[in-house]
Amino acid sequence: MPVQVQYAMKKVFTPVTKSVFVFLFFAVLLSSCVPQKKIKYLQKQQAKDTTSSLHVNKRAADYKIQAKDNLYVRVYALDEKAYLFFNKQSGSSSFNDFANDASIYLNSYDVNEEGYIDFPIVGKVLVRGLTVFQARTVLQEMIGEYLKETTVVVKMVNFKVTMLGELMRPGQFTIYKDDINIFEAISMAGDMNEFGNRNKVAVIRQTHGGSQVHYLDMTSENILSSEYYYLQPNDIVYVSPLGYKRWGLGSTFPWAIVLGSISTTLLLINYIKTY
Repeated sequence: MPVQVQYAMKKVFTPVTKSVFVFLFFAVLLSSCVPQKKIKYLQKQQAKDTTSSLHVNKRAADYKIQAKDNLYVRVYALDEKAYLFFNKQSGSSSFNDFANDASIYLNSYDVNEEGYIDFPIVGKVLVRGLTVFQARTVLQEMIGEYLKETTVVVKMVNFKVTMLGELMRPGQFTIYKDDINIFEAISMAGDMNEFGNRNKVAVIRQTHGGSQVHYLDMTSENILSSEYYYLQPNDIVYVSPLGYKRWGLGSTFPWAIVLGSISTTLLLINYIKTY
């Protein structure tokens, strides 16, 4: 190869070599593990902090019944005729009627736009604005005027939360208890994956004034005092991705192909310089 050609090619490949090394440096930097500061929950604000016992929050038990909610109401009485009269039945009265979500929904009471449920004998009962416990107390008193020695059970039927975004198992989940906090909900969805942004988790909540979005920092202990720490029926939780996912530099990026190509290029450059 003529000396002039070798010299010209060296001049071309010298900046190329520098660019390749710069690319490799940033590639390794971006492909490194996510810092623990971005994935640890409940981090202390100061190193000297040793306790978190003073955090308070508003529990889901404070949830007020709204229009379009569904309440499961069951009246238990010693008199079988009274029991059958006060309780909805779909077909037979066996346990199988309440063995799945659809049956429970069909045997529940809708809260209308005015906030009432229509209960047998008792008539219209205003429950909007009450907690589930308060609604049970009201129904117990009203039914007590007609029948003694009864026990009333009231549960929310439509307590579902929707988990979206960077989670291992996103989806909609039915909650079979009175309350659930944000950590429990995320664990139901299999925890966040490596791309989940724990600093900005959105909770979308329906209110009388429309939908509201509130962002939670899962890495801060202050989340324990947030009114959004306990979820409410029909809340939507969205976990946004970390910024580096946009560049495709996660574990699924084909690093073997890229690094192999870079190695081949460097060998070619070295060959040209040598000869």
